[in-house]
Amino acid sequence: MKAIEIQDVRKRYRNLQALKGVSFSVERGEFFGLLGPNGAGKTTLISILAGLNCADSGQVRVHGHDVVGDYRLARRMLGVVPQELVFDPFFTVRETLRLQSGYFGLTRNDDWIDEIMANLDLTDKADANMRQLSGGMKRRVLVAQALVHRPPVIVLDEPTAGVDVELRQTLWKFISRLNREGHTIILTTHYLEEAEALCDRIAMLKFGEVVALDRTSSLLSQFAGLQLVLTLSAGRLPASLEPLRMPSNPGERAIRLRLSGYQVVEPILAACREAGCEIEDMEINKADLEDVFVQIMGREGRKPASGDPGEGEGADGQGKGDGGKRATDAAEPVNTTPSSLESPV
Repeated sequence: MKAIEIQDVRKRYRNLQALKGVSFSVERGEFFGLLGPNGAGKTTLISILAGLNCADSGQVRVHGHDVVGDYRLARRMLGVVPQELVFDPFFTVRETLRLQSGYFGLTRNDDWIDEIMANLDLTDKADANMRQLSGGMKRRVLVAQALVHRPPVIVLDEPTAGVDVELRQTLWKFISRLNREGHTIILTTHYLEEAEALCDRIAMLKFGEVVALDRTSSLLSQFAGLQLVLTLSAGRLPASLEPLRMPSNPGERAIRLRLSGYQVVEPILAACREAGCEIEDMEINKADLEDVFVQIMGREGRKPASGDPGEGEGADGQGKGDGGKRATDAAEPVNTTPSSLESPV
């Protein structure tokens, strides 16, 4: 049985088709990344998965339980860390977590709550009111809330947005431990180096469609690897080198060529010289997940009719900043293989 099964899910907001037949599954114990630019449909899909929104058609199952027909059991299988920081400001951290436990019928859960707080460096704040906490501390409490009922599937929607490096390291150390212990993790993030380092497989959404779905290593080998980046001041790339050509970043003058190894650089340069090319600049680099993302999202694709599909007023927005690589706005499918939010009642 899969941890998550999503079959032909569709969702429309007025004139905008936010999800267009999304289908994929997540294995038990997998660390799965869900990436995409602003308005791709990620938060809409997570809302449907968590039972906070209803799909127009299609089916979503969590550990075999339909999120509509068997909502309570499906919801017990999930712990969701949302983007928004929503708390009762007059409860302490411990009271907040006890209240969350109560939503799932857990009245003797203090040992686990203490362990969660210790792992998230919240012990010193256990008796502090939520209104006294910094944004980073509140983000930690969100994670703790999602874990109080020991869910086998944990959904992290931009968990490190706007937080410091120390919290990121603490969070990923704890989440990675939970994954090693068998928990299934679904991550959306705009820090692509996090997804590259953590995720076993990645799905990329654009305009409500899955445009890439594969193991992280396969995506990197298929679309990345070594690249020779050439800027020509005169002449055209020889036809013999066109099979090596890769999609360029939007607005980029440079030509990107895929290399099988460093030994092919000199033959490529020789072919350019023979064709009368004048090379203004060149560099060799090893591409990463950001390069893969840009290549896939940069392809011409169908655009939505209008507006944003309602993903939190731009909360899904992507860009560079905060010390990490972040996804950019940019699709034809690539060659792939196939708050009030924590209560189950």
